[in-house]
Amino acid sequence: MYEPKDIKILLVDDEISILEFLELGLQNEGFQVLTAQDGIAAVNAAKQFQPHIAILDVMMPGVDGFEVCKMLKKVGHIAVIMLTAREEVDDRVKGLTIGADDYMAKPFSFAELLARIHARIRNQFPQLLDEISYGPFRIQNSRKEILFNGEPLALSTTEYELLRYLVVNHGIVLSKAKILDEVWGYDFGGQENIVEVYVRAIREKLNDTEHQLIRTIRGSGYRIDIS
Repeated sequence: MYEPKDIKILLVDDEISILEFLELGLQNEGFQVLTAQDGIAAVNAAKQFQPHIAILDVMMPGVDGFEVCKMLKKVGHIAVIMLTAREEVDDRVKGLTIGADDYMAKPFSFAELLARIHARIRNQFPQLLDEISYGPFRIQNSRKEILFNGEPLALSTTEYELLRYLVVNHGIVLSKAKILDEVWGYDFGGQENIVEVYVRAIREKLNDTEHQLIRTIRGSGYRIDIS
């Protein structure tokens, strides 16, 4: 497993109270944290700091978060989590389309933000963790293998990618559309019900007949809960 001290997080928000709250909370978790109060300062800081993750507010004076996101993506391999008071679908779509990796509406739970940070690390910086263990699951990235209760699962390539995606994002509800984008790719031209087919196959291999491992969240998607 990675050590939080190895992860650099850039916080960008024009509200000082939010910056201070997040900075203190993330430093207490062991992360390296740098803050910026506007977009230009954020881009300049990113060039020097080289963060793994940027937590970026959308509504800022001058250069807004959408433009800053595009600039940060040119600086380096930075996972961007956008924060906004807006809840409109169009804003979320715009943020994800221009390169944001995740999106949260204010007000938000610090615990959920922390879970999303860990998910971004697991998804986008796998070199930091060749082997991941969560509850009964152990993912061996180099071998492309998942063990369940110590026994290797016989998974196809797509089943491996899907189950890995669900496990590393445990505790987060993942929509079928999001799963399609992340597992099958943005250019996949098939139907969303293919996700149901693969989830059913994985459940059979996990003997998850009661859907206690991979939970269906009606109208929202799927979630794995690992205590």
